[in-house]
Amino acid sequence: MEAKITLLPGDGIGPEIVGATTKVFDAIAAKYGHTFNYSEHLMGGIAIDEMNNPLPEETLGACLESDAIMLGAVGGPKWDDPTAKIRPEQGLLRLRKELAVFANLRPVKIFDALADASPLKPERVKGVDIMFVRELTGGIYFGTPRGRETTADGLRSGFDTLRYDENEIARILRVGFELARQRRGKLTSVDKANVLTTMQVWREVAHEVAKEYPDVEYEDILVDAMAMYLINRPADFDVVVTGNMFGDILSDAASMITGSLGMLPSAAVGASGSVGLFEPIHGSAPDIAGKGIANPLATIMSGAMLLRLGLGLEDEATAVENAVSQVLADGHRTGDLGGGEAALGTDAMTDKVLEALD
Repeated sequence: MEAKITLLPGDGIGPEIVGATTKVFDAIAAKYGHTFNYSEHLMGGIAIDEMNNPLPEETLGACLESDAIMLGAVGGPKWDDPTAKIRPEQGLLRLRKELAVFANLRPVKIFDALADASPLKPERVKGVDIMFVRELTGGIYFGTPRGRETTADGLRSGFDTLRYDENEIARILRVGFELARQRRGKLTSVDKANVLTTMQVWREVAHEVAKEYPDVEYEDILVDAMAMYLINRPADFDVVVTGNMFGDILSDAASMITGSLGMLPSAAVGASGSVGLFEPIHGSAPDIAGKGIANPLATIMSGAMLLRLGLGLEDEATAVENAVSQVLADGHRTGDLGGGEAALGTDAMTDKVLEALD
């Protein structure tokens, strides 16, 4: 296969972890006879500094013309003013919208070798393997009207709109049901239908779609209850489908079940034939940027998702995942995984993955 991969290193540790993942892509290409052509472009805070635009048109064009996109991280304290007119996150939101990647897949899986790293008891996290399916291009992050105003009595007021139509709801549920069929056959839809009108529509449509998949076990759970269940019975869940904001919060909370954000990948995908966006769920970690100690495994695992979902290379993706699992089973750790004085840096951990691939 010959494929075009657009690299968006972004800010903070982004260039380090994307660079590590590119080495893994090169190893896969050499081992399986592929050719991966890379094109690197600015996005995020660095793009604001150099182009006064968090998503320059050149970057967007390259993304739309590629076969898959590998993103590092965007943002940092330098651009952290929420009232600023131009912010790194605006670039990410626009990119998702332009790519029409409406489904964010966030796997939360416990590696046996890392069970002790979880803040929860090992017996509670044993067997945890959850696929969060977060709706990505609708909901309160995109709803209108939104804005700020001053009330008649002089008080500052802000407002956002939580809006979903039935087509948006149905398509994200179908993504979840199709995944559940490939996994353990169970789907949980998370909403707030007891309070929010939008979520009442969500639940109605979810029940309608569920009838199309009688072979999948289905349940509704309110978002506040789901937050509790992720702590006291996380292994009970298979595929969890939810809206944009709830999915953002719940998947980040669930990430700590694994003990470190540095272990969790993600993929943003759309309709068949669309270009996928792949990135770790952690941030830019500016406090450790340039020190060579960032954990590259979440980005490497995102690279595995790129190979599988973006390029259709199942065996190659499995090889990367198995290599990461082997490295962890062999006891290799970065600092965030409790490596202590023996902790490996970014390059050393990447080298261990490359050795395992061999």
